[in-house]
Amino acid sequence: MGLDLANLLIGPDRSIRDAASCLDRSARGIVLVVDAENTLLNTITDGDIRRAMLAGVSLDSPIIGLLKRKGDSPYPEPVTAALGTERSTLLRMMQERKIRQIPLLDEKGHPVEVVTLSELLPDEALPIEAVIMAGGYGKRLQPLTDKLPKPMLPLGDRPLLELIVNGLREAGIRQVNVATHYKEELIVDHFKNGEDFGVDIRYVREDQPLGTAGALSLLEASSEPLLVVNGDILTRVDFKAMLDFHREYDAELTVAVRQYEFCVPYGVIETDGVEVKSISEKPQLRHFINAGIYLLNPSVHSLVPNGQRYDIPDLIGRLLAEKRRVVSFPIREYWLDIGKAEHYDQAQADVAAGRF
Repeated sequence: MGLDLANLLIGPDRSIRDAASCLDRSARGIVLVVDAENTLLNTITDGDIRRAMLAGVSLDSPIIGLLKRKGDSPYPEPVTAALGTERSTLLRMMQERKIRQIPLLDEKGHPVEVVTLSELLPDEALPIEAVIMAGGYGKRLQPLTDKLPKPMLPLGDRPLLELIVNGLREAGIRQVNVATHYKEELIVDHFKNGEDFGVDIRYVREDQPLGTAGALSLLEASSEPLLVVNGDILTRVDFKAMLDFHREYDAELTVAVRQYEFCVPYGVIETDGVEVKSISEKPQLRHFINAGIYLLNPSVHSLVPNGQRYDIPDLIGRLLAEKRRVVSFPIREYWLDIGKAEHYDQAQADVAAGRF
């Protein structure tokens, strides 16, 4: 395969953060945990790391703890195949187990090769349709948005919306819908039908602002999941990994989340009535926040009321009330919500410095 397998190997004493860095460098979606004799102990996937994040596991903790957590999962042992296994057999294994990679081992249990789904199906486009919500006024960014819609604000030599479109194309998404309202002609004039950007762009015009979900009612029904991205998000999130996560948990809606930390600058008192039970001096609080990226099954799309203002939190609330499955997908990649002037300044600096 021309793959330097050493880039995928890691010892169990290394940190989860090291494993995540290894994943990002190799872009294979898998890390092989081996012992001193190069025998495969287990594998770590992108999903394993994101599940650890949701459980509050520090990325600086050792890999061995992550492997112990996998012991309680439905698939505690790695899915492998012998070197020389037919490609058709590997493809069937991936489809049956809903995985994207299989390590091939020699007779001693040493990894020799990793076969990925993208190698077996090289021309497969990501089977989702994208919607970019680009119709907002961007009032918090005035006066920058007096003449430009927020998604068209420049970052380096390209507008923010072009960076979003490029990210979708790189993930294998070919059909992109752009919901427009404020100064839509500037967006249409720049992107036209999307041919110059490697995608097929269709425009969904909101005659009046319809919130963060209302424009979905204007789309034609689709048999594929729908990826919804806010038009003011700068991110390198792995959309393929998000789709895998969505499918693995058989979710009806998956919401991307980002860990947000802040320090309370005072001593926090816990009380029960008049009684003081504890005091925490300047505690560090951690929460997951909505990252403005969602995957919706076709059945969810039909719940959005036609032509009315409707927001994603309303949709999530309805799904939860109906006991339908909504899961969270933690982002560990670059992510920035460009909602305020200081965030736009940060985005410009990050793009200029190559941090994005």
